[in-house]
Amino acid sequence: MGQPSFKRFVHVSTVGVHGHIEDPPADENYRFNPGDIYQRTKAEAELWIRDFSAKNNFPIAIVRPAAIYGPGDKRLLKVFKMASKPIFPLFGKGQGLYHLIHVDDLTDIFILAAVHPRALGEIFIAGNAQPSRLEDIARTIADELGNKKMRYVRFPAWPLFLAADICEAICRPLGIEPPIYRRRVAFFTKDRAFKTEKLQALLGYTNRTDVRDGLRSTARWYRKTGWL
Repeated sequence: MGQPSFKRFVHVSTVGVHGHIEDPPADENYRFNPGDIYQRTKAEAELWIRDFSAKNNFPIAIVRPAAIYGPGDKRLLKVFKMASKPIFPLFGKGQGLYHLIHVDDLTDIFILAAVHPRALGEIFIAGNAQPSRLEDIARTIADELGNKKMRYVRFPAWPLFLAADICEAICRPLGIEPPIYRRRVAFFTKDRAFKTEKLQALLGYTNRTDVRDGLRSTARWYRKTGWL
C-alpha cells in the first residue's frame, strides 16, 4: 500500500443505500434499494470497496451515517426554517420516521471505526438509539424558536413528486438548480428507521447527544449565526 503506518480504511457510506424501509427498523443486513443517483453511487462504491477488500486483504470498516445535523450543516437547515413558520407541511401517509445523528457523535464513531479492534471488517449504521418522527423534530425546533403557533398540514405526496419530475426535466439540461426535486420530496415521505445496537454491542459506544438537546442547540446556533 506504500504507507507502512496505514492500518485501516474507513469508508463512509449512507443509510440511503437501503432506500425506503418497508418494515422499520432495519439493521446493517437490510437489502439495498437506493432511490436516487446519490444513493445509487453510494451503494456502488460500498459494494466495490467490500469486494476489493475481500480480494486484496485490504483492511476496512464501513460506516453508514443517518441524517447528519449540527452546527454548520445546511442540508437540514430547510427543516429548521420550515419549523419557524406558522405551517409545517407533511406529505403522504407514512409515519415520517427519520433517523438522525449529531455531527459530534458521528466523528466519535469514525474514530472508533478506524482504531477499535472489533470494528475491522464490520459495517455500522450510525444513528441515534431511536428514530424520530418528522413532526416531533419540527415541534422541538419550533419550541426552541418560540414558535408556539406552528401547526401541521398534511398534503398528498403525488403532486409534489410530479412537480419535482417536471422541474428536474426542465432545469437540469439548462444547468439550473431545480426549486424542487424528487430527493427533497422523498425526505418528507420515506420512512427510515434503523437498529443501531451494533455500535454499543461491538464497540461499546453510546451516543452522547440527545436528539432534543441536539436539535435545540443547533437551532440556537443557526439563530446566533443569522441563518434563521
